[in-house]
Amino acid sequence: MDTVIIGLPQSGKTTLFNALTLGKSDASGASGSATEMHMGVVKVPDPRLDSLAEVYHPRKVVPAEIRYIDLPGPESMAKSQGISGRYRNILQSATAFLVVVRAFTNDAVAHPTGDLDPARDLETMLNELSFADLEVLERASTRLADQMNKTKPADRPAAIRHKDAVDKARQGLEDGIPVRLQSFTDSERAILVNYQLLTDKKIIAVFNTDEDAADVCITDLGLDPELTRGVGSVSISARIEAELGMMDVKEAAEFRADLELGEPATSQVISASYDTLGLVSFLTVGDDEVRAWSVPGGMPAVDAAGVIHTDFTRGFIRAEVIAYDDFSLCGSMAQGRREGLLRSEGKTYPVRDGDIINFLVNT
Repeated sequence: MDTVIIGLPQSGKTTLFNALTLGKSDASGASGSATEMHMGVVKVPDPRLDSLAEVYHPRKVVPAEIRYIDLPGPESMAKSQGISGRYRNILQSATAFLVVVRAFTNDAVAHPTGDLDPARDLETMLNELSFADLEVLERASTRLADQMNKTKPADRPAAIRHKDAVDKARQGLEDGIPVRLQSFTDSERAILVNYQLLTDKKIIAVFNTDEDAADVCITDLGLDPELTRGVGSVSISARIEAELGMMDVKEAAEFRADLELGEPATSQVISASYDTLGLVSFLTVGDDEVRAWSVPGGMPAVDAAGVIHTDFTRGFIRAEVIAYDDFSLCGSMAQGRREGLLRSEGKTYPVRDGDIINFLVNT
């Protein structure tokens, strides 16, 4: 899962990135933090994997992963916020966006607009996404209209449906509704997915607060409910979390307890991301590997099998499923089968969090 970190200048994007990745990343681009793109992979904590490893003693344990990408920030507010341009392909391929919103006070780090206003800054970033999509859809609508006269009569109905879908999405955006909240038919969705629209992505607002500040509640900001509907949120002091991330685990835990900070930033952001995206983790086990796989909750078993390997979708026979809690009680697959806790499921079985699944396939 690729999550791109975006935000206005001086919002603390890179500080948050360092907090999430514990300062470990790969950089690309020119030298200097303002012009580098940073990427870091974070393993999703899952205590269930440790318990299963004690049973199977596998050669390796593989948690689910999230790749965070910190794009270079603009040099000034007069320039693009990084929503378009040479990094647009990265934004388009993302699963979700972390929108960093400045909610901290620091006289040494001037706010580009001169005053602190999280509501305004969040609205600015969400509108930037909409403006970028409108630009794409307007160009597409103009191009499709120009091509219409050249279209063969037999192909014209499909061309009209294509343009109608584009115009429908554009009108929704002009009415202030992000693409992810608009209603489309399956055929319209199939057309629009090719445009990889940015407002069709899931969004988690990360309010970068002072160390001892209260959490920011997104519903208390007074923004248009349509603009923020479905947007996840979490409040974090990125500076403190980045500093703790550079300490050894024991020392960081002691400081965290003293400061009453609760869960680390990584855990908080992952939790908010999973909730916002509706993700769950199913598990596969064996002597070679114990592994977690993140998928949308309720994904059909046949599609979940395809996450492991595309050939599993074509050769799917059935899925043997046992809930992690049931496995913990009975201690083994064999005992789970004897107790009727290990069951056979077909292609349409909706995968749930903590399902331990063995896929039977024709290869």
